[in-house]
Amino acid sequence: MTVCIVGWAHGVFSRAPEEDLESLLCGVAADALADAGLEAAEMDAAYVGVFNAGFSRQDFPAPLLLHAAPGLRFKPVTRVENACATGSAAIHAGMDFIESGRGKLVLVAGAEKMTGVSTAEAGDNLLCASYRKEESDIAGGFAGVFARIAQQYFSAYGDKSEALARIAAKNHANALDNPYAQMRKDFGFEFCNTISDKNPYVAPPLRRTDCSLVSDGAAALVLADEETARAMKKAVALRAAVQATDFMPLSRRDLTRFEGPRVAWQQALAAAGVSLQDLSLVEVHDCFTIAELLAYEAMGLTPQGEGARAIDEGWVLKDGILPVNRSGGLKAKGHPIGATGVSMHVLAAMQLTGSAGGMQIADASLAGVFNMGGLAVANYVSILEPLRA
Repeated sequence: MTVCIVGWAHGVFSRAPEEDLESLLCGVAADALADAGLEAAEMDAAYVGVFNAGFSRQDFPAPLLLHAAPGLRFKPVTRVENACATGSAAIHAGMDFIESGRGKLVLVAGAEKMTGVSTAEAGDNLLCASYRKEESDIAGGFAGVFARIAQQYFSAYGDKSEALARIAAKNHANALDNPYAQMRKDFGFEFCNTISDKNPYVAPPLRRTDCSLVSDGAAALVLADEETARAMKKAVALRAAVQATDFMPLSRRDLTRFEGPRVAWQQALAAAGVSLQDLSLVEVHDCFTIAELLAYEAMGLTPQGEGARAIDEGWVLKDGILPVNRSGGLKAKGHPIGATGVSMHVLAAMQLTGSAGGMQIADASLAGVFNMGGLAVANYVSILEPLRA
């Protein structure tokens, strides 16, 4: 059975002291329903993606949707969590509900309110997505975890700091065209590649410009079965949706390879019956620039150890052979944990319906999404296309 996205909404990612988790969720839920031209009472179920892990005292978020959509009362509404892939996990839950035959329409909303705690608390909360028994004392928090990856990668393949700076500069430049992005500022390669008071090391070799932002934000979408979708004003089909889970401890994995993402990409492309060369664009999980570089290799864009070629030679620029993170990515768009996977799918759907505005890739016909939880532990890859006649 084909499941389709038939409506969506995307809030502005930012530092928003006036917003709480409830207002973030309710705003996008109401807007997604309106975009689909549907009422809450027509939904058969809803799924809410919120990581939380200490960011909010309101740790029972699913029923909050009813405040914006009272038509959901007495229907199954469930919270889903899977670290930084929480949003994609919620989409998969919605797909499973429809594919099981339990219903035809599902609302999915993802959100996170991260800025209500101190920077130190935020860092500690994010470490909940690592293996605490071994990794809780790594200097620099989760940035330190990814810095360890960069260190080992550099040791194996040479210093790639310039490539990471080019990735950061690319994504910041792309975010200028994204009205939902938190950081709409073109820093340029030289700034991203230079250590300074404004761009210090966070966890060497990662600089501030190599790290995604602490964000508040939300996104939502409506899923439908194919028969229902064909009667809607727009529909983007999830041609493939795959999850591959790897070991959590760093000690059990090769830190220079994204093995779980590689498996997820291979399975998703095979399930969709397409190759990487068929894709018009990709949104990947660049919580740190080293993650985007390793994602190039995981998806098969370059061989192992040669990911820097994709950015150095311009393959992944907005006018390259495979634009990556035309939205600005997590790096510049922002990374409100529970919203991220939903956001990536919404932005891909916008591209495929020609409604991405200044971000639009000409003639986009097939998109890939890679969202991961933890350090390449919970790996989700989706292949999306407009619903065919």
